[in-house]
Amino acid sequence: MKAGLFAVCLSLLLVCIAYADSLNVRRIGSCPTPGWALGVKVKGDYAYVADHLHGLRVISIKDPAHPSEVGHCGTPDDVSNAGRPHVLGRAYNLAVVGDLAYVAAHSRGLRIVSISNPASPVEVGCCSLPSFTYKAAVAGDLAYVADGDSGLRIVSVADPAHPAVVGCCKTPSRAWGIALSGSYAYVADGDSGLRVIAVSDFAHPTEVGHCGISGDALDVTMVGSYAYVADGIGGLRIISIADPTKPVEVGHCAGPGSAYGVAVDGNYAYVADWGGGLRVVSVSDPVHPTEVGYYNLPDSAWDVAVAGGQAYVADYAAGLQILQFHAGGTKR
Repeated sequence: MKAGLFAVCLSLLLVCIAYADSLNVRRIGSCPTPGWALGVKVKGDYAYVADHLHGLRVISIKDPAHPSEVGHCGTPDDVSNAGRPHVLGRAYNLAVVGDLAYVAAHSRGLRIVSISNPASPVEVGCCSLPSFTYKAAVAGDLAYVADGDSGLRIVSVADPAHPAVVGCCKTPSRAWGIALSGSYAYVADGDSGLRVIAVSDFAHPTEVGHCGISGDALDVTMVGSYAYVADGIGGLRIISIADPTKPVEVGHCAGPGSAYGVAVDGNYAYVADWGGGLRVVSVSDPVHPTEVGYYNLPDSAWDVAVAGGQAYVADYAAGLQILQFHAGGTKR
């Protein structure tokens, strides 16, 4: 009996040690979500999590050590949404601008949610799209949407109650991620790599350049003259877009699993690695990016946002995880 109990305790201890394995990164706090946390954005004192069938979850991060959910906007499948209008579809990711969240809702297109009252977010408009809507970026009165097999869709959101498609550009593969810089949209397009689309004429967006990469481009973020691409099993790819018509890969850093999301803060790229948790990569020299920290998570990191020196990770079945990188820290 004692031997059996000891074995169970030892097993649990080993699991906990494995989950806590880290280098220069510590966990500050966490907040579970009811479904699958797939996307995260941070604004002010709140983190906004796209939680698949359970919609948009609003989490107060005013005290990062004790984050707590304060509101949500549910889905038709969300049993906790009893008595409220059924609005969102399968929340995959989102953009947050002003008092609105633009939710990429997979098979239910782009949903626009008022977050003026974080305790009671409510959908104010929606736009059906032909494929599976994965991510969105917003600039001015336009939302640029990575819409799977249909490529880039540009949606007017000048009237949030009545969003409408105003332009489109088919991509060769499946549009998973989207980022904006100047008059160009950069699309993470699965196995066809990074596609560069001129959007100065939003009614007629046109591809002007591309860069093939070895894995599956799933997410992209832009900083200065570089695109940072989460490339699935290919890890982090850094692509120079000094000439948007001729993007070229200049550096890469492999990870232990599959890179699903990426955010950049200063000289560091934060990679959400399915199977490897959060990976922190120094990009001070884009030609030679180097991993300088990590934190293995119990489930699987899907997306990451960085704000105030902290990383907010959408950790699939474990919800929101709040982590902090300490350069020159110690392994534990």
